[in-house]
Amino acid sequence: MNSASPEPPITPDPADNGLSRLEASARLEKYGYNQLPAPPMPGVVELFARQFLSPFIYILLIASAVSFALGQIPSGVFILIVLLINAVIGTVQEFSAQKAAAALKQMMKGTAHVLRDGQILTVEVEEIVPGDVVLLSSGDKVPADIQLLSASSLAVDESMLTGESLAVAKNAGAASDDSTPLTERVDQCFAGSIITHGRGRGRVIATASSTQLGKIAQGVTGKTSAEPPLMIRIRKFTYQMAFGILAAIAALAGLMILDGGYSIEDMVLMTIGLAVSVIPEGLPAALTVALAIGMSRMAKRNVIIRKLVAVEALGSCTLICSDKTGTLTVNELTIRKVMLPDGRQFDVTGEGVAPGGEVTGYAGAEVDAAGQDTLRELCVAGVLANESHLDYSGGEWVSQGDIVDIAFLVMAKKLGMSITDLRTRQEQVALIPYESERAYSGVVNRIGDQTVIYAKGSPEMMLAMCNRMATTDGSAAIDKPALESQFTQLASRGYRIIALAKKTSSSGDHEMADMIFLGMVAMIDPLRHEAFEAIEKCRTGGIEVAMVTGDHPATAKSIALELGLCDADATVVTGPMLDEASAESQVAVDQLIRQARVFARIEPARKAQIVDSFMRDGHFVAVTGDGVNDAPAMRQAHAGIAMGKRGTDVAKETADLIVTDDNFSSIVAGIEQGRVVYNNIRKVIGLLVATGFSAILLFFFCVLAGLPMPMIAVQLLWLNLVANGFQDVALAFEPKEGGELSVKPRSPHEPVFDKHIIEHVLVVGSWMGLVAFLNFQWTLEQGQSIEEARNLTLMLMVLFGNIHALNSRSEFRSLFSIPLLGNPFLMLAVPLAQLAHIGAMYTPGLSDVLQIQPISMKEWLQLLAFAMSLLAVQELHKSLIRRRRALANKPYCVHPSEKNAQSANSER
Repeated sequence: MNSASPEPPITPDPADNGLSRLEASARLEKYGYNQLPAPPMPGVVELFARQFLSPFIYILLIASAVSFALGQIPSGVFILIVLLINAVIGTVQEFSAQKAAAALKQMMKGTAHVLRDGQILTVEVEEIVPGDVVLLSSGDKVPADIQLLSASSLAVDESMLTGESLAVAKNAGAASDDSTPLTERVDQCFAGSIITHGRGRGRVIATASSTQLGKIAQGVTGKTSAEPPLMIRIRKFTYQMAFGILAAIAALAGLMILDGGYSIEDMVLMTIGLAVSVIPEGLPAALTVALAIGMSRMAKRNVIIRKLVAVEALGSCTLICSDKTGTLTVNELTIRKVMLPDGRQFDVTGEGVAPGGEVTGYAGAEVDAAGQDTLRELCVAGVLANESHLDYSGGEWVSQGDIVDIAFLVMAKKLGMSITDLRTRQEQVALIPYESERAYSGVVNRIGDQTVIYAKGSPEMMLAMCNRMATTDGSAAIDKPALESQFTQLASRGYRIIALAKKTSSSGDHEMADMIFLGMVAMIDPLRHEAFEAIEKCRTGGIEVAMVTGDHPATAKSIALELGLCDADATVVTGPMLDEASAESQVAVDQLIRQARVFARIEPARKAQIVDSFMRDGHFVAVTGDGVNDAPAMRQAHAGIAMGKRGTDVAKETADLIVTDDNFSSIVAGIEQGRVVYNNIRKVIGLLVATGFSAILLFFFCVLAGLPMPMIAVQLLWLNLVANGFQDVALAFEPKEGGELSVKPRSPHEPVFDKHIIEHVLVVGSWMGLVAFLNFQWTLEQGQSIEEARNLTLMLMVLFGNIHALNSRSEFRSLFSIPLLGNPFLMLAVPLAQLAHIGAMYTPGLSDVLQIQPISMKEWLQLLAFAMSLLAVQELHKSLIRRRRALANKPYCVHPSEKNAQSANSER
């Protein structure tokens, strides 16, 4: 065995002076700066121009042009003003949603130590070039991809690239190539990773976009392949509406031609009025407000929205692909079990670097005195063969060093031991840092005239060093088969096993041989305490969860079993398995992925492949993560979710949402709020389309009856944008009804304009259109002028809008069961809309443009009575829907206070 001796520092090789300053300058000119490109951002002008790319806009532009051609200047100007307002709203929405991934550059900023002209220089990271010799030491961030020339106890945290929670021990003497998985390239260091301990020297082999980080960045800054679910649904709804409007215009024109009593100008004005009445001009504003409100509410639940449409996207998701390290787990190795050579086991509670927790016997039993002594002896070995530090600073525990070493310091605190006292009580003679070739670390100390050696490392190496083992009766001959059985049992459950040994000598013996085996500890990156409950809520809400990690398959499966993501017989899909399936066909890949919910040893490109496969299977996918390795998959998905505390800047800038407290349960709260937002958008759409459909019927009834146009275009625009516009926006403030997470997610193929909204539109729109027509016809029959009839018809439609808005607060619940002040904005908007219209009647100029005038109180009360009939129709319709769904045993979102009543009704 090797004798223990301190490691010398890495020094420049006299035979390698590095690049000359002149050569470095030439290479900088050739290869460019060592920085990642920022994604291009569209300008304000481009965003503004995009707002006019919609079938609705095309129809309104044509209507405006025709209005000007026919001399209807007020109508044409009003339509253009509407278009400009909508364009401004859309531009503001998109501009606020667009964020540059500026942190991609931040990942590579700073300084590095390089060897040039035989001298060690400190240079800006951006000025590193291929061929530079870089010196690395503990705490450094690796500035580029590097081929190691020499290394001393070098270990690197690559979790942000690979997802592997353990630091990787590097070996300059190993050999790897481009086909070697990242996790196995122990002779290379990668840009953005962190040196946890040791020293090294290496030659730069790639900079900027050519690094592994740069290759990931190219995928991150590319075009997003997954369109947000809301945009998919709204676009489909837009084209459906546009087709419906054109069909209605054609049908109306055909009826007028068949009637023969309409002039060309009357026909054109009638079709313009129809188009203006049906197009939901208030939808962009209401949509933006609904999303902005959801963003504000999510922020209170520790979810920050970076892209506005992501508010609803999260609520639409049917599957979450979650990273393991740092998302479902705390990303801090924790000792969970201690196994002594005589078979005694101890459990260790607590998570991560916080020393809270204790060491207990089997099933929580108290540890006896003998057990305490043995545990302390084992812990002394772990603390002294150790280069890490643990301190209490700023109100929290702060650690520095290798996470395996830190876990022993935390355990010592749980046993009530003083780390400082342990380290000062013994004089350190030599420290033996961990190296992958040795697979152990150790320390040689002196106590009086005795030499004490402590070592910790892989069980195989420790067993090879030991010939005796510790028992309650003192040391005894080692039973290697029994100890190997203990190790195998713990390793099969996904634990990382560290064995410890000790040797005492009075002759100054420094040989790591003939030692006493003290026992083993089982470590794991523990679950976040809230993860299990959050996943249960996802399951209740019909949302599937898959774990995708770069970690070992056994560790991944152990965590997945604990979370209930899979059963004991489930297959863990690994990167090599995906490679084999990819060589066959895409069908083979999809078949492999479709049934799996645990994926391990997955590299960044494979994560995106898994997401893409789930999307082909019809899922709306959300991806959570905190590392650079998660960024491509997050960009590929419908919703990317980054962890705010531990997440890398690249992950945060790529994500659509950031969870500020790294709490998986916050994602569930975000899902609930996303569903609330979507429900409110549905309510707004139902309100707008039903109003438009009523106008269609009103126009058709008038043509069939041979009557003139019931409202002119400018009156219809006023009705849609002002009289109803306040209420459309206010409806977006509606709070959650309750039970949003108790129902299954809507199908990815379900349109926003579904059967229920169609039924609502037919019932409500038909009643409003019929009553408005009968009132218009009756008014004309009473001898009143066409202007007076239109004036009364417009007021009736405004009143209908007031009643309709109030009863649109829920798709299923009765208006009388909803708290009146649950949405104070709507309670204010309804009378405001009425007062705005009444005020317009008395405002010179505006009343002339709108061609309206004041009406008597008697007329207003009569119209209110007609409008109140809509309340009875809607309440009857909702009652039928509730009964129908109860018979089908189909749940829906209800306020908790109504659940007992519904249960009783269903039993009857």
